[in-house]
Amino acid sequence: MCNMGKVVRVGSRGTSRRESDKEADNWTGKEYADLQKKRKDAAKDVYVSMGRGTKKIKLGDIAETSGRPTGKGRWVSMGRGTGRRKIE
Repeated sequence: MCNMGKVVRVGSRGTSRRESDKEADNWTGKEYADLQKKRKDAAKDVYVSMGRGTKKIKLGDIAETSGRPTGKGRWVSMGRGTGRRKIE
């Protein structure tokens, strides 16, 4: 684990401060994606509600996602919404 530097932690309504070492982030990256997959596999028989609570399905029936969409070929607004630009 690499030392990321120091962080100031504020407590007691802002009246106390203490310095501590910054730890590596554990909520992003490949390891966290694997952890999420393990949790989903462990709870695959749990029902979750969908569609404004009108139906329920098992957590294991939800399909795997492949990542974020690229957005290529779409228009985005610019300049207070008066102009637009195409993403290439």
